[in-house]
Amino acid sequence: MVEASVAERDPALDSVFVKELIKQWRAQDTHGAWEGKSDFDLIEPYIITKEMRREIPIVGDPDPETLWRLELFYNAVCLAIERETGLMVSPMMKMHHEGFGRMILAAGRLIVVNKQLRDVHRFGFDSLGKLAEEGDKFVISGIEMIRKYPEVAAY
Repeated sequence: MVEASVAERDPALDSVFVKELIKQWRAQDTHGAWEGKSDFDLIEPYIITKEMRREIPIVGDPDPETLWRLELFYNAVCLAIERETGLMVSPMMKMHHEGFGRMILAAGRLIVVNKQLRDVHRFGFDSLGKLAEEGDKFVISGIEMIRKYPEVAAY
């Protein structure tokens, strides 16, 4: 478990992607059960330290909560790309029950992000900074792809 007071001062919380991820989590709280939770508390399940990762079996099936976290992660990528480009970006995931598959993010007819997934039951990041870095990388890549092929993305 990450120390909350240190993490809540982490500059990674100011990342465009992390802010979008937090919005995704807040939007899921239809009954207000998480109103008292800090932003960091909402996204803490994405932080899996090396010690925590060692405790997770190498082979395993992802549980519904992990799949939900994965979907919210890529939804946040989509929305961050949409905010920058003005084009709707849709996620599509094909997942085998054993935790491998593919996630694509599409704008129009253009695949803006194409990610092969494996070991999804171990989905997470070493730190908040790594979470922000990885999310920002997908967002930047998707924006660059749309700008490179705008006519395909707008189709």
